Amino acid sequence: MTPFLLPEQPITSLEAYLATATGGRGVEAAHRAGPDGTIDVITASGLRGRGGGGFPTGRKWSGIAGQTGSRHFLVCNGAEGEPGTFKDRALLRANPYQVVEGVIVAAFAIGAAEAYICLKSSFEHEIEAVTRAVQEFQTAGVCGDCTVNIVAGPDEYLFGEEKAMLEVIEGKPPLPRWFPPHEHGLFAASPQEGWEAGPHGSHRRTDEPNPTLVNNVETLANVPHILAHGADWFRSMGTDESPGTAVATVVGDVVAPGVGEIELGAPLRSVIDTVGGGVASGRRVKAVFSGVANPVVTTAGLEVPVSHEGFGAIGSGMGAAGFIVYDDTACMVDAAYRFSRFLWIESCGQCPPCKIGSGKITACLERIETGAGTDSDIAEIGGWLERVTDGNRCFLAVEEMRVVSSVLRAFPDEFAAHIETGGCPRPDRRPLPKLVDLGEDGATYDESFWRKRPDWTYDEV
Repeated sequence: MTPFLLPEQPITSLEAYLATATGGRGVEAAHRAGPDGTIDVITASGLRGRGGGGFPTGRKWSGIAGQTGSRHFLVCNGAEGEPGTFKDRALLRANPYQVVEGVIVAAFAIGAAEAYICLKSSFEHEIEAVTRAVQEFQTAGVCGDCTVNIVAGPDEYLFGEEKAMLEVIEGKPPLPRWFPPHEHGLFAASPQEGWEAGPHGSHRRTDEPNPTLVNNVETLANVPHILAHGADWFRSMGTDESPGTAVATVVGDVVAPGVGEIELGAPLRSVIDTVGGGVASGRRVKAVFSGVANPVVTTAGLEVPVSHEGFGAIGSGMGAAGFIVYDDTACMVDAAYRFSRFLWIESCGQCPPCKIGSGKITACLERIETGAGTDSDIAEIGGWLERVTDGNRCFLAVEEMRVVSSVLRAFPDEFAAHIETGGCPRPDRRPLPKLVDLGEDGATYDESFWRKRPDWTYDEV
């Protein structure tokens, strides 16, 4: 397999991009095929969303394009905040032009006159790269009738949740709304809240739903390549149910944390070895988490194919192919505590069972980890795991339930040892793998997160 999403050398100009085998040809092919024909090609390719859910992209586009209403919008989600994930930032650094061309093609296919590329304001390098790409496309007249806007949003995890992202575009905090973007899109009236003041002029709220397509950066980066080379070319890689490649991140207890393009269907063990350099000599892989959204994969599952159906078959999920690796010296109670705390802090508080429940679970895990836990803490965790998802607006509470319950099931002896001995037999602590940067110098994690409070403010240094 020849990597196409991550070129050997970064592409830093439109001229260099147009000189590649793909550059500009995706837009040309889309205009030859027309909107419906473009959607047919994406559907035939089998491309699935790369943001974590894996929903068929063509079906998603078709659903938006087929809805009535005078305005459709497109949103490119680059607000990467999942611990252990750096693939969107790597893509934007390597070749922002393929992402922008994907945005232009998708907007054409669904009839959107306006598109938004959303990044965290802290992603300064990526914002600069994608801004340059958009400006060069506009100067060259390639954007057509679609206006491409760039939104720099907050650092909160929920900014990456599609319903919360629409709120940020409209100038509000990243608090997920009730209805999904295809039902209640940008600058539409708010049926769940009644009338509310909002932007005027071209962005005056309407009584129409304004169906909005939200796709991940990596999803859209694939689009021009598929249009330029064909659906069969794309399906020649990967598996029947998960065609193509994926940009995987491997961090944690590995020799060389990194990002690399892999063919879907490759065994998880080989991905850890090829992208992350494997674990240190004399150590073995104990646990792998695909971000903080899916159940843990233990040693027994390391031969699982990296695909949506592969991970589904072992009761987990591929997510965004961001893999956090722990070797046999790691404490799984501590890992569960750190992930639970992350989700509790990042919960927005609109759904009380999520905020309260994840906070209670975190407190119990901290007591167990520090040697002050009892069997009643295990019982309390179990009780909250059954209720934490009640009435949830977004997936965060499900992540809490899935991750913590899976660690409890997979490593019960470790929890018992902490309670029985009043301490941790594996005191070597790992950082929370919330990535600030990942490159030749290794991984840089966000240490300031430990000062973040549940109301999203920070303790002073």
